[in-house]
Amino acid sequence: EDLAAQSDKGLPALSGVNLTVRAGEILGIAGVAGNGQRELAETITGLRNVTGGRVQIGGADHTNRSPRAIVQAGVAHVPEDRNGTGVIPSLDLADNAILKEYRSAPLARGLFLNHKAVAEFTDRLIDEYNVHAPGRHAKIRMLSGGNQQKMVVAREFSRPIQLLIAAQPTRGIDVGSIEFIHNQIVSKRDEGVAVLLVS
Repeated sequence: EDLAAQSDKGLPALSGVNLTVRAGEILGIAGVAGNGQRELAETITGLRNVTGGRVQIGGADHTNRSPRAIVQAGVAHVPEDRNGTGVIPSLDLADNAILKEYRSAPLARGLFLNHKAVAEFTDRLIDEYNVHAPGRHAKIRMLSGGNQQKMVVAREFSRPIQLLIAAQPTRGIDVGSIEFIHNQIVSKRDEGVAVLLVS
């Protein structure tokens, strides 16, 4: 509601933005790079401060909440910059797969990781999302762009979500991966997830 935010250079990037994304709906925002799309996604997901207006998720005010609080509110984010914010290239598939859920059971047992559960979880995502990789211990930077993106999508879609922010989810990947990711987004919509698709 009436959302405002600044760019990385401190200039106005968003001003008076009003939109509603409903459950079971895909709302698309299209335009040229630099028109505030990235800033919009980042304000909703807690990665950028809101300078005016507010963000509501499921009827609750989440303006300027932390990214962790936004994740816990049931928001999934497929970011525009896969290598900058989508994955940690130096880590393996298993570590990247659990980035959002490593504190929660069954992946965690108190303060420690449950390595058996992490392995089973990662192998399931690799299988279900058809990620072509030599195994869960492979560094994610060694995968093709399409397989890295499928791993990001797998991680974001593997938990209960009510809102999906997908910012250019198929940029720079092969045609087969594009179709697969589009189908996964439509499936989430069909499950009743609200989807904001930026392209």
